[in-house]
Amino acid sequence: MATLWNNYRYLILRRVTQIGLMVLYFGANAWGWTILMGNLSSSIILDFIPMSDPYAALQMLAAGAVLATDLLIGVAVVTIFYLLIGGRAFCSWVCPINLITDAAAVLRRVTGIDRVQGLKQPASRNMRYWILALSLIISFIMGITAFEFISPISMVHRGIVFGLGFGWAAMLIIFLFDLFVLKNGWCGHVCPLGGFYSLVGKFSLIRVHHLEENCTLCMKCKVVCPESQVLHMIGKESLPVISGECTNCARCIEVCDDDALEFSIRNLANNKKTGENNENNE
Repeated sequence: MATLWNNYRYLILRRVTQIGLMVLYFGANAWGWTILMGNLSSSIILDFIPMSDPYAALQMLAAGAVLATDLLIGVAVVTIFYLLIGGRAFCSWVCPINLITDAAAVLRRVTGIDRVQGLKQPASRNMRYWILALSLIISFIMGITAFEFISPISMVHRGIVFGLGFGWAAMLIIFLFDLFVLKNGWCGHVCPLGGFYSLVGKFSLIRVHHLEENCTLCMKCKVVCPESQVLHMIGKESLPVISGECTNCARCIEVCDDDALEFSIRNLANNKKTGENNENNE
């Protein structure tokens, strides 16, 4: 039981968080709960603390909207939160799409689709940043929040919480796209919200840290990582993951039998590395 918990503890906590948030949103709509009301773009906690998606706010600004004070406060709350813990923690700990894309990734490995399609991905991960820029340009030209208007994340959220719209169709399309077309396709290549939080995550404090002296090059971490390019230091040197594209999902930590990966605070990790380098130079 202890081994099972160690191998899946973060995955379990992520699922509890994701499903728990959906339950709270559903409860607010169905039974009038005031713990968490609204949606993933704009919420309020305990009828007091506002939370607003900064990417949605950027689209509103580009569209020419004047942002209300409570919305700006909500943007500040969310931005500061993700600056501290890692921007793309939203993708792996909050976003309901993550349950769908993770399921597709597991099925790809189990069925051997990965091996059939080969290791080379047919699309660049930079595509999400181009889509991010394009969404802001379209918002400016058309005077609408371009991505929010068509966002599968919003569709899925509405489908789960309100039981309306095209939520289930969006879930199926993304699942099939990730399963048969492109590995980690939506989250890793297309989603502009993930791209936005990648930019925020560059400055976050909580990081996955690699301990090279413990690593046996089993590469289990790279197999399960949805953004395996961030683990470029594996087998080379002890470094924290500095890329904002890391989702802090911690699956790499769970599958590592050598304790070569762990969470650390960014500054402490950097100070530790500096101290080790100084010792080696003496």
